[in-house]
Amino acid sequence: QVHLVESGGGMVQTGASLRLACVVSGIGSNSVVAWFRQAPGKEREFVVAQSWSGGSTPYANSVKGRFTISKDRAKNTVYLQMNNLKPEDTAVYYCAARRNRIIVGVWSQPNVYDAWGQGTQVTVSS
Repeated sequence: QVHLVESGGGMVQTGASLRLACVVSGIGSNSVVAWFRQAPGKEREFVVAQSWSGGSTPYANSVKGRFTISKDRAKNTVYLQMNNLKPEDTAVYYCAARRNRIIVGVWSQPNVYDAWGQGTQVTVSS
């Protein structure tokens, strides 16, 4: 069973950085891990995804060049480094995981993931 626990959210000012962490269990080398976010009144939005074994790393255009996904496989942890944060980045951030392989073209769709973390709030003030 896939299980995820997130940490690292907070309140920062525009231009600051934050790093989110997500401890993952129950996945393997074919699994996909992803970060999504959801702002109040909006749908859940794809941020970035990556295979647990590495490779393709699609980013949302809105975060490209500012956010970076990384993994520490020894710690079963996925990170989201967020730099140059903007007020429009304010949202609840969720990590998600899919246990089995799936084509990259659907990694941005929330419904392909098997499990989700509890979410962590990120608030960026202007």
